[in-house]
Amino acid sequence: MSLKEQIKSDIKDAMRAKDVTKRDTLRNLNAAIKQIEVDERKELNDTDVEAILTKYLKQREDALTQFKEANRDDLVAKEEAEIAIVKAYLPEPLSDEELKAMLQDIVTELNATAMKDMGKVMGAIKQKAGSKADGGKVNKFFKEIIS
Repeated sequence: MSLKEQIKSDIKDAMRAKDVTKRDTLRNLNAAIKQIEVDERKELNDTDVEAILTKYLKQREDALTQFKEANRDDLVAKEEAEIAIVKAYLPEPLSDEELKAMLQDIVTELNATAMKDMGKVMGAIKQKAGSKADGGKVNKFFKEIIS
């Protein structure tokens, strides 16, 4: 079962279970998937859906940070619940050690020595690790490696 089909199936399950938060979160994800399918006129595969989930997760994490700063505990709880739901559909991210090792291999392979090589390294790591690699951590570790 594809990721997109899994989300649709889980929407129905959440409706039956009267789990409003899960239902609404999955409906938002499904709407984002459909929007891109209509805009680009193509059927999305699991990799494309993972990219949408990652983007949605990043938005939720940014909102969580802002709500914490504003002391909006009610909205903090809502965002945390949505983050947990979305993370269940994404692959387990690489540990820092695994990411550093993979990044070191790529830097050596591409002979990257300066920040201008960041684009090549990011492209290679995304191709190799996909959505398992966090861009922020890649950037941080890349700077450590070339320093």
